[in-house]
Amino acid sequence: MSQIRSLFATRLYRADLSEFDPRIDTSELEASCYSIAEDDEAGQEWCEEQGYPGYTSYASLTDLPWRFPIFGDLVKALDVHVAAFAEDLEFELADRKLVLEDLWINILPPGGTHSSHIHPHSVISGTTYVAMPEGAAALKIEDPRLAMMMAAPTRRKGCREELKAFVYEATKPGEVLLWESWLRHEVPLNMAEDDNRISVSFNYKWE
Repeated sequence: MSQIRSLFATRLYRADLSEFDPRIDTSELEASCYSIAEDDEAGQEWCEEQGYPGYTSYASLTDLPWRFPIFGDLVKALDVHVAAFAEDLEFELADRKLVLEDLWINILPPGGTHSSHIHPHSVISGTTYVAMPEGAAALKIEDPRLAMMMAAPTRRKGCREELKAFVYEATKPGEVLLWESWLRHEVPLNMAEDDNRISVSFNYKWE
């Protein structure tokens, strides 16, 4: 009897951010993101120099949990989610652990995009969503085998999710997504008419 199995799974973790304590108020988190963006002149200058649409604190601030208590609570919540995902992935961490490496704000205006990328040198990466107005772009996730499918035909429309070359993961405020850091992803064009797409992204390292 013939047998077909799926091998080498790519896992994607999705949950309500406040599933574990402490509970995070997304409206307070949104206000904090705007307050930080307004005061972060170095971040504003970096975004302008790099042609980055909107605002990110990625290259300017490394102490968000110290600046605003809600970011400290956010890290506590993320630690639990990351531990749950690491358990699902059956990582053998030995006497080491996964710890936060960096965490940054993204404010993407209408018409803004974030091109395809990975997060090298990290183990688990992710994003928690703060504001997702109607028309805001879903996260586009790429099959890591795509570059090796040189002569393969395209998949049929409506094929099974695990066979798609790209998966678009639509989210809502108050949710968190986690993935292994080698997984290539991007944020397509923000089609929201007036409002910003706001998220907080992060990396965890093994130490």
